[in-house]
Amino acid sequence: MKKWEEYIRKVTPYVPGEQPKNTDVIKLNTNECPYPPSPAVKEVIHNINSDKYRLYPDPDATFLCGAIADYYNVDSDRVFVGVGSDDVIAMAFMTFFNSDKPILFPDITYSFYDVWADLFKIPYETVRVDDDFKIIKESFDRENGGIIFPNPNAPTAIGMPLEEVEYIIKNNQDSVVIVDEAYVDFSDCTAMDLIDKYDNLLVIQTYSKSRAMAGMRIGFAIGNKKLIDAMKAVKFSYNSYTMNMPSIYAGAAAINDKEYFEEIRDKIVNTRTKAMEKLKELGFSMTDSKTNFLFVTHKTKPAKEIFEALKEKNIYVRYFNKDRIDNYLRITVGTDAQMQALYFALEKILGK
Repeated sequence: MKKWEEYIRKVTPYVPGEQPKNTDVIKLNTNECPYPPSPAVKEVIHNINSDKYRLYPDPDATFLCGAIADYYNVDSDRVFVGVGSDDVIAMAFMTFFNSDKPILFPDITYSFYDVWADLFKIPYETVRVDDDFKIIKESFDRENGGIIFPNPNAPTAIGMPLEEVEYIIKNNQDSVVIVDEAYVDFSDCTAMDLIDKYDNLLVIQTYSKSRAMAGMRIGFAIGNKKLIDAMKAVKFSYNSYTMNMPSIYAGAAAINDKEYFEEIRDKIVNTRTKAMEKLKELGFSMTDSKTNFLFVTHKTKPAKEIFEALKEKNIYVRYFNKDRIDNYLRITVGTDAQMQALYFALEKILGK
């Protein structure tokens, strides 16, 4: 090892779902929306004056923050935007998790949390979900330097009722509590209803799932002005121009098209219901999904074998080689046609 190599930061990176180079596949492994974004997005990008591309974007993303604020009926100075919710969460980690006390998050959850904690040298402890993969609200009743959990959780797809979410926030008012709502639009519970009640609450959402804009990288946080101002100070100390100009205008157009958003969300929820019934007929059991994916296990066929057999048929789902969930698959809800292809392939694999 050369001397300079001693000073390289050693981290174990987050491993995202595979992005196959071959486009002739059915891609159900990264929870992207199977439908295109609002037509208003295409229109606004097409109409951007090309001269604007030579200029830096607005570092405050004022236009986008204003549109999000109007949608959620909050003041725009209570909105923070970033390059996907991953960027927003990372900024929140850097901003709020600076205690010597460990932060807390579930042991089965979004696998970027421990990566960020290691990267930013934040002490952390995981709290065990129960045998049905449900978060136990009382498990957060201990001293901590902050809390983060998704609702609904991923990869388990399980949602917590609002009263349980509030229990965690209410009993940890000396810490910032972050509720990661990447999949909230497919459920019936949001902590947005609590942001005026608790000044230690930060709610984070994304455009990548229900608004079909994973490629545009737009995420946002809403909380009280002190929290948002603190995050902006960290952002402007790191990179003032994180949000590109087309994303600012496209993001505003997308959130303003409520009718289209509700249309594709409802399609996905309806397909999810049919998929749960069909997969049960094929011998799968699953959690009660409140997301745009299903977390399933088969009664006789190991998950890894199904994963590999589907991949040979150019159908990609997500397999996690991790303790407690290594016999489960995460399957994104696609179009009805994509799901029919999945069922057909599974019938062949399972000998139905």
